[in-house]
Order: sequence, then C-alpha cells, then structure tokens
Amino acid sequence: MMTSPGRTIGWLATVALGCSPVGGTDGRADGGGTPMAIASSEVGAAQEAGVGVAAAEEDGGERLRDGLVARPERTADPVQEDPEGGRACAEGMVLVAGDYCPYVGHRCVDFIDEKADRCAKYAPPPLCEGKIEKRRFCMDRFEYPNLPGVKPAVMMSWIDAMGACVSEGKRLCLSTEWTMACEGAARLPYPYGYERDKRVCNMDRPRPSPEPDMEAFSYARKVGREVARLDLRVESGALEGCVSPFGVHDMTGNVDEWVINEQHFDKVLKEGEKQPFVSGLKGGYWGPIRARCRPITPSHNEWFRFYQVGFRCCSDAQDAPDGVASRYMKKMGRFLRPRANVVRPQNSSSPAP
Repeated sequence: MMTSPGRTIGWLATVALGCSPVGGTDGRADGGGTPMAIASSEVGAAQEAGVGVAAAEEDGGERLRDGLVARPERTADPVQEDPEGGRACAEGMVLVAGDYCPYVGHRCVDFIDEKADRCAKYAPPPLCEGKIEKRRFCMDRFEYPNLPGVKPAVMMSWIDAMGACVSEGKRLCLSTEWTMACEGAARLPYPYGYERDKRVCNMDRPRPSPEPDMEAFSYARKVGREVARLDLRVESGALEGCVSPFGVHDMTGNVDEWVINEQHFDKVLKEGEKQPFVSGLKGGYWGPIRARCRPITPSHNEWFRFYQVGFRCCSDAQDAPDGVASRYMKKMGRFLRPRANVVRPQNSSSPAP
C-alpha cells in the first residue's frame, strides 16, 4: 500500500527541515514503500561549496552557477498578473484566464538538436487550430511545496503528488491547464519568449557523469546520496526571468512536473493501441531536453519516481470556474475507485474517490 497523503506531507516537511529520509524496515524504497521525497536543504547542503551567488551583475541580474542569471531580460511581453487573482485564488496561487488553443504549431528556424527536438529560435506567430476554449483556473506560483527560496520536492510519484495536492484542498493540474499557464495568451513556445535561453531557466545543464546508478533508487540508504550527487535544482523563484506571462515561475526546466493526462480519457484508440497513462510530465528538468510549454512526456506510470520529478498544484477559480477540470475529476473518480487503497490509508472511514 502506498503512503497516505497526510503521511506524505508530513514526511516532506521533515525533509524540508533538513532531516534525513527514513526508509522501510528492509531499507528499500520501491513502488510500495515510503515516498523518497527529497526537498530543500538536504540535497542543497551537498552542493553548498562553490555554488553560492556571486556578486557580479550580468544582464541586470545576479549571476548564479553555470551561467544562470537571476534577472535577465525577457524576450516576451512583460508579465501581467490578473488583478482578479486575489479574489479568485487562494494565497500563493495565480489566476490563469483566457483562450486556450488545443493545437498550436511553432516553426523552428534554428535547431540545437533536431533529433532531440531542441530549438534555439522559433519564428512568430504561432499557428492555432481547433476549437478555442475559455479557461479560468488557479495554479501554484511555484513548484511544490510552493515556497519561494525553497528547492522543489523530487522523488515524488504521480500518486504522491495527487495526494499532496488533495490534502491542501487542491488538485493536480490538467496537462492543458499547465500548457496554457506556461505559454500565455501569445501561445509562446517558451514561457519567456521565442528564443531559448539557458540563462533564463534552469535547463540545458550537462548530463551527469557518471550516469545515474539505477540500483541506488531501490534502497532508502542509497537514494539520498545518489539524488544529492545528481541534483542541479535551484530554489523556487531564484530565476526571476523564468516566469510565464501569467506569473507562474519555473515552468520549464528545474524539475519535471506531474499532470493529469486528459488523453487517458479522451483518446480514441485504434486497434492494438494501449490507453495512455493518466500520468504525464510537463516542462522538463534541468538537463538538455525539450523544456518547452507544449510537449508532454506520457511514458511513465503513476508509481514512477525519479531524481528530477516533482509537481505543482491547481484548483478551480473560486468565483467563476471554467468547469473543465470538474468533468475530468468525475472521470478521475471512476479511475481511482478500484485503486482506492493506493491513495488513502487502510481502515480509513473516508469514502473512496
């Protein structure tokens, strides 16, 4: 049985205070054990030497490690948060409202790596196809635990992430919500504009050497040290230019973020096709990958955890919700009912989803 949401939150808080993770009796941390959530100072302490903020100014901001810059010039329009957000959303969340385009095309004019689909520059304007939808919802300003100056949690499964959001009266974001919050009304390929800039967001960092020790991720006594060796997260909000037009931070790079993949419910399957996972990852992490607003990685199941995987939460707008998420939450209820023992503690008196 997976850990209950309440226990997950408590465990995260313990780690955020700098305490060591505690594994099961046999030391394992596999799909059925305690979530190996790693957050904030535990991993950061391993990299304190030589990675502090330098005093030098570059492009109007503090120069951070590996060429990252805290306040570089944005290539997109200035961030404009909706003034109704304070009424529509809980503290720490921003309002995302406007038109959502289901199919957007961007034309790359300068590839970094065409095979890996990494593009240095796109040519505006974007192309939009399909029926435009009105959307209005709230999203956490930062990656979980949604605290500026704190590194986002990692080693969280989709099940863990969903439980953590529910325990706060929120939910996981739909993949389309995540996309809209990242690209803004202009439907940008990157949250900050049309040109990729590895100084702006925490991305395009070199792959680790040696590569991750996969065996270490099965043992609680080894996983913390291995995550610390691989970790290149930055604190939430440290890169002030890495913010979407709606005011959401760190959407590309830093950590991969779990979302609800609507295609699990909506895709019309051809003969022989398998149903997509309900779990999807958006945004990419700090490595040399796509790190754009539109792509989704749908290839990991709900129990997958890894050193660069985190999440953030969403909720319906309190004043005038768009109703889209509520439709999927009903479908999620049917999906979760046979899996109720996975997302709530045994002997719980609370009803199954």
